[in-house]
Amino acid sequence: MSIGEPGGRLTPIVRLAPAKLNLTLALIGRRPDGYHDLHSVVVLLDLADRVSLAVQPTGTDSLSSTGFDPGPPGGNLVLKALAVTRRAVATSWPGAPAPPPALAVRLEKRIPVAAGLAGGSSDAAAAIDGALEAWGAKLSDLERAEVALEIGSDVPLFLAGGAALIEGRGERVTPLHGVRGMAGERAAVVLVTPALEVHTGRVFEAWSGGAMSEPGVARRTSEHFASEFGSGLSVGRLLERAAVLAAANDLLPATLGLHPELVAFRRALARTIARPIGMSGSGPTFWALYPSITDAERAAEAIGEALTVGQLPAVGAEGPFVSATTIVAAGAPVPQLVAVERSTSE
Repeated sequence: MSIGEPGGRLTPIVRLAPAKLNLTLALIGRRPDGYHDLHSVVVLLDLADRVSLAVQPTGTDSLSSTGFDPGPPGGNLVLKALAVTRRAVATSWPGAPAPPPALAVRLEKRIPVAAGLAGGSSDAAAAIDGALEAWGAKLSDLERAEVALEIGSDVPLFLAGGAALIEGRGERVTPLHGVRGMAGERAAVVLVTPALEVHTGRVFEAWSGGAMSEPGVARRTSEHFASEFGSGLSVGRLLERAAVLAAANDLLPATLGLHPELVAFRRALARTIARPIGMSGSGPTFWALYPSITDAERAAEAIGEALTVGQLPAVGAEGPFVSATTIVAAGAPVPQLVAVERSTSE
């Protein structure tokens, strides 16, 4: 680990924090530590939060936000990420001339909260990287991975920067080539997140209690797909697997069992866009794959029209979040590891 001269930067460090999407999610079983072993193929999306960090000469770390409400600051993973990263820096280099200074963070939340898209974990990974640059500090890959896992099980994923196989409780991350499109070709996704609070812990409890599909099916699909995705798939080949992937989420029966209103919603959504409908994580975000962003945007418009005329049943107190976005392609820049903007207007 090394550290430079912190505190001299006047403009903020800016990172993008991409959403993740589970294309498969298999639960292998419960671990002795209480977590579940997973086997999941995950991609990152161009839908992203924006995290800006600026050094504060005095005071403590602070957080302000716009967009989706990230919840009370005390439980926010960004502030936890700053605290854990600061401690790791101090531990790795006890002779630093000064402790890393406080940071003011502005969070622009574009990813729905508690939606199965890991927006909070992605924000934390972006905060780790942004804080290290703001402080002029560096951690080894191992140190950074340890910091990420201490913050949360989903955080290490975002260090891979693209498609990945996730195993264990999230600590084993194997980068995959993912989608290999031709020049300008990008696989696209429509996301539909009903305004419904889904408690991940309860979903896992329901799965452990027997709310599951045929054991082993999702795991076999996930293992086979991880092998294919490891060397890369074209957009067309990915779409050919859409129906199989949409069924390869072990948590789907548990989530639908706890929230039966989602059953009718998912069926109506499938009728509206005539596509296989998958679910990311423990939900409630549903997804459908498309060959281009243009096709995905048309589907999103069709979903909006169906909501307006009542063809999609109401779930929750307000309408769902609907978005068309693209999958981060193989070889694309890692969003949260690249300084995408320097601004004096923050």
